[in-house]
Amino acid sequence: MTDDVRLRRGRGALGFSFFVQGVAFALLVTRIPAIQDRYGISDGLLPAFLAAVPVLAGASSVATEHLVKRVAPSVVLRWAQPLVLLSLLGVAAGSRMWHVAVALGAFGLSVGALDASMNMLGVSLQRAYGRSIMLGFHAAYSLGGILGASAAWAGAHWELNLFVSYLPAVAVLLPLALLGSRRYVDGTGPGGTGPGDTSGKGLGAGGFKLLLPLCLVMACAYIGDSTVANWSAKYLQDVLGSSEQMATVPYNVYMVTTLVGRAVGDLGVRRFGAAAVVRAGTLVAAAGFAVVAAAPGAWVGMLGFTLLGIGLCVIVPQTFAAAGRLFPGASDTAVARLNIFNYVGFLTGSPLVGAVGDAWSYRGAMLVPMALVLVTLFQARSFGPEPARYGVRHERRAGDRAVDVGRGGNEV
Repeated sequence: MTDDVRLRRGRGALGFSFFVQGVAFALLVTRIPAIQDRYGISDGLLPAFLAAVPVLAGASSVATEHLVKRVAPSVVLRWAQPLVLLSLLGVAAGSRMWHVAVALGAFGLSVGALDASMNMLGVSLQRAYGRSIMLGFHAAYSLGGILGASAAWAGAHWELNLFVSYLPAVAVLLPLALLGSRRYVDGTGPGGTGPGDTSGKGLGAGGFKLLLPLCLVMACAYIGDSTVANWSAKYLQDVLGSSEQMATVPYNVYMVTTLVGRAVGDLGVRRFGAAAVVRAGTLVAAAGFAVVAAAPGAWVGMLGFTLLGIGLCVIVPQTFAAAGRLFPGASDTAVARLNIFNYVGFLTGSPLVGAVGDAWSYRGAMLVPMALVLVTLFQARSFGPEPARYGVRHERRAGDRAVDVGRGGNEV
């Protein structure tokens, strides 16, 4: 098998892994009310259950940083993804509160390893291709999220048992994910890592200082994302006076625009460079929050959430890519540490907006994530000046053959 074919197959397999993760996460978060009802979890106790998932995921991401020095990231991903799907099914299969606590704990631990290893492989594949492909992987995640949320809606609409609602997705996706995992491609060549690699030791205190701006960007981006996920429906209904049905639309619109933005975003990165695309996305996202905060009615609010999807969608994938570019000899370590701030932002965003909304106003609360997202403008230099291609010049010279992979239209 030629390297070109191997890379294309690896890219397709990893894209499918991102898709599966999008489905699984959407099935979990969109059925939280049903999970709460099934196990009799009180409103006061629910936040503790929900917070446990990102906390455990963050701890698992730290552990994955050390694990991939002994085994390849592809091995971690190969077994983490089935565990995520099985723990999702476990959430629906129990009957007592401790059952769901164990299942959610398993979900958190496995999803942390999955997120870290998945993005490690994405960064190393992008290096092998020699051009931006990272947004395409996250587009697959967005597509999975849309389909997962649609499946959850159907299960709720037809009043299906939670286990019956989850079982078809797990039964179909789990064997396909295992089959696709045989084609994962680990990093090779300059900056590649693999089993037993200790290059991550080079990311010491000085290296972590270089990574900190990207960590800040990642946390702020997820504060914005979690604001949309947790507050869009309530904001539209309670502040802008929409109907209950219309209040469910903004998040779907946000996910669709996220998918579209990521599907075309790699072209923008190749044409204008990562820093320019991230700056543009940041300004569009900030404009979206401003429109939401000032909206006189529901339809203008919907426009704001549409802008948010277009703007925020490019920041996270390019942040992972920038970490790999900054630390070509320790990219797995950099991605694992950066991934922790995904969960920091997710944990921080919803309570922060809620606290400001209760103390001041929910319109004013929307200005908080707007200001935090704008922090990215001051860190844009961390995304690199290269206008069209991924990587620095010596990497491109070393990988001239890889640069041509997929140019002839064989895109995944």
